[in-house]
Amino acid sequence: MENNDTLRSVRYMLNFNDEKMRDIIKLAGLEVDPLEINCWLKAEGTPDYKICPDYVMVHFLNGLILLLRGRDDRFPIPEVEPVVTNNIIMKKMRAAFALKDTDLIDIYNSVDFRVSKPELSAIFRKPDHKNYRKCGDQLLRYFLKGLTLKIRS
Repeated sequence: MENNDTLRSVRYMLNFNDEKMRDIIKLAGLEVDPLEINCWLKAEGTPDYKICPDYVMVHFLNGLILLLRGRDDRFPIPEVEPVVTNNIIMKKMRAAFALKDTDLIDIYNSVDFRVSKPELSAIFRKPDHKNYRKCGDQLLRYFLKGLTLKIRS
């Protein structure tokens, strides 16, 4: 799934404007131009559309964690991964919203998508673990859709 789709989904989910999106990215230590944010949030195919780079997406997710959970001096600032995968997006969204396994299953059930607890735990494992499973676009889309329903209702 493209970073732009995730940015648009989270923006809609939390009803944020461009300035709030910029503030979240800034929380994680990255300064971005407001015009760039606008270009990343445009629909694909529009003249000003730009692909959101991975480093910006990671800073946005880290900023979202800091915004929703607060900064805790006992824990380091989340690491900035060089490449963003759906698994990383899921991990960071789970951390930001303090979701447990049962919460995730409820979110998927709310959009009529069945997923088991072992399938979910495989997504959150390290890539070198023998039971690691790559998170597909469909799984991430249903997660974002279910979380949006949970938050906006």
